[in-house]
Amino acid sequence: MSTEQAATSHAAQAADKAALRLAIGMALAVLVAYGLALPAPFAVCVVAVLILCKPGPPMPLLKGIVLAAVVAALMTAGVLMVPILENYAFTGIVLTAVLLYAVFFAGARRASPLTAILVIAITLIPVAGVAEQALAPAIAFTLAVGLVTAVVVNTASHALFPDAPSPAPPAASAALVGKVDRESAAWLATRAAMVVMPVFVLALTYPSFYLAAIMKTVALGQQACSTTARSAGRELVGSTLAGAAMAAVLWLGLSLRPNLWMLMLWMTAAALWAGARLFRVRATRLSPSFWINALVTMLILVGPAIEDSASGKDVLVASATRVALFVAVALYAWATVWALEHLRSWRRSKRPPPGRPIPG
Repeated sequence: MSTEQAATSHAAQAADKAALRLAIGMALAVLVAYGLALPAPFAVCVVAVLILCKPGPPMPLLKGIVLAAVVAALMTAGVLMVPILENYAFTGIVLTAVLLYAVFFAGARRASPLTAILVIAITLIPVAGVAEQALAPAIAFTLAVGLVTAVVVNTASHALFPDAPSPAPPAASAALVGKVDRESAAWLATRAAMVVMPVFVLALTYPSFYLAAIMKTVALGQQACSTTARSAGRELVGSTLAGAAMAAVLWLGLSLRPNLWMLMLWMTAAALWAGARLFRVRATRLSPSFWINALVTMLILVGPAIEDSASGKDVLVASATRVALFVAVALYAWATVWALEHLRSWRRSKRPPPGRPIPG
């Protein structure tokens, strides 16, 4: 077997195992989140997906627990934003915008699934606290548990389906992976923050209605860092509609026998179906970020629908409202990316070529 054929075979095996790890990890996350009846259990599943979709070896368990403690401390700081937003709304909004820019900038410089988790902490926890004071610490605890659960299930799934050893890339090329220059990172961070901030401000006016939209907007903001103006519509709006279709199929299947084990099985099947396309087991022209966003959209549609069903609300009406809201947010994100990219192109066209003196 030639070197090229060996590399292709190794990549195919790695993709198969990555899809299986995502499915097994989703099953374990659902079992922990819904089995223990944690507050906002779908948030645990979202965090697990973000960790499990990260390429490369798993995070060491001890390091993951320490990191979860650090993130939990940062989330506790998010609780402190609640009185600022309630008493000094403008200052709180500006401070949130600055924090979002800093997190997105760091995430653009070095891609990490923790970027989305920190953005959720900065936006979701204060909005939850404005809605109900006791809800903010509960959400912070859920996200911390979600991060620990994600690290544990990632380690367990890697133990079940370990990757075969492969030759390490050259040091020079390995150092360049994930690197983005400061100017591009600053632009991407600005673009992502502008996608998230309007929905965050709206959520402060009606927290209970926009709480799920915050998590959707965080996913869109993260996705806006990697998409272009040409593909933004397909990436942002298309992945939202794909996630809504996946949620509808899952809900129909779950209605046949609504219990924890069926929920776990249907979630696992959805993760395996999306993971096969995410990791290129099944050939597709859509980017990995498309399938990650579709999977996250499915989770934040199914999770609140389960809560609506338990409380006796009309699931169909509530879910249709959420889908319409998510599509509207995705259309806004598309328009924002398109407008900012054209503004950037126009500004670049106005710059004089290098070496030519500026007139006047």
